[in-house]
Amino acid sequence: MNTSKRTTVGTAALAVALVGLFGMSFLPTSFVVQQPGPVYNTIGTAESADGEEMPLIEVHDAESYETTGSLDLTTVQVLGDRERTPSWFELAMAWFDRSKAVVPLDSVYPEGVTTEDREEQNAAMMVDSQAEATAAALTELGYDVGGETEISVVDVTEGAPATGRLEPGDIVLTADGEPIADTDDLRLAIAAGDGESVEITYERDGEQGTTSITPTRASIDGEDSWAIGVLLTPMTTFDFPIDVTIQLDDVGGPSAGTMFALGIIDTLTEEDMTGGENIAGTGTIDAEGTVGAIGGIRQKLYGARDAGAEWFLAPADNCEDVVGHVPDGLSVFAVATLSQAEDAVQAIASGQTDELATCESP
Repeated sequence: MNTSKRTTVGTAALAVALVGLFGMSFLPTSFVVQQPGPVYNTIGTAESADGEEMPLIEVHDAESYETTGSLDLTTVQVLGDRERTPSWFELAMAWFDRSKAVVPLDSVYPEGVTTEDREEQNAAMMVDSQAEATAAALTELGYDVGGETEISVVDVTEGAPATGRLEPGDIVLTADGEPIADTDDLRLAIAAGDGESVEITYERDGEQGTTSITPTRASIDGEDSWAIGVLLTPMTTFDFPIDVTIQLDDVGGPSAGTMFALGIIDTLTEEDMTGGENIAGTGTIDAEGTVGAIGGIRQKLYGARDAGAEWFLAPADNCEDVVGHVPDGLSVFAVATLSQAEDAVQAIASGQTDELATCESP
């Protein structure tokens, strides 16, 4: 074969390979991409469902104060779902972007959980996190908020034994006559029956009802177990002495709790807590003020930096994911409680950050 023919064959082969690679780049995948999402200043404003700018945190029945700077909550966006996953080309681009992460589809959208299911679950967790954040903030300020925890149905899997018997919003009271104080109580009651029907008493719209549900075998967290096909969450009802309204649409999940709590504290205290500094952060929170770990913290670090924050408050339990992944221009401090987070904000405001814990040196 002469040189001209070899060149022609080589060029044709290369063209075929490129066309093949191009075609493969659009084949379905089993991954999604996590990337930085919008950032919201909890002591600023947010757009309401009507398109009107409203204070993100509004307080009634108590004096509130002007604030400066920012206390930003950070979010993560997911590119892809079960209906449409990113292409191989999009995954390759994300793989080389330090602000993004390629994760298995099942870790974000478990088998059998639809996009609508996930949105409903995240909305319920957001509502609960706002209540917990308000309780934590008011407790930190010296108020008595009470609190009674109930186990609420967040979702019922389509076609599951509980379909048509329990509904989202139901409060589970007892199983086979035994009180249900947490989600494990119901799981254990179902397991104890070894496939026999479980009689569940619930409350719906203020009225009690009873239903009998026969469980089926299902995989739960990788284990084969008896299940009735409901997603439950603890919902705590507080007796707040102050009416606190949090206005934030289209954001779900529990990870904004810590920043909500700090925003409420700043709004209710005369002292300018931030000193005009731009501070971002993340972390779940409970009524006792414990800051918990969250997912997607690397993306949140980049989202905070890109939004203009110079300081970031990270849950201490997320430190393993923080070390080595802090973008230039951002200083990160580790906090385990609301009190520590408040102290960190005040230290940043006063320029006295040397004693604050970081993920490298607690």
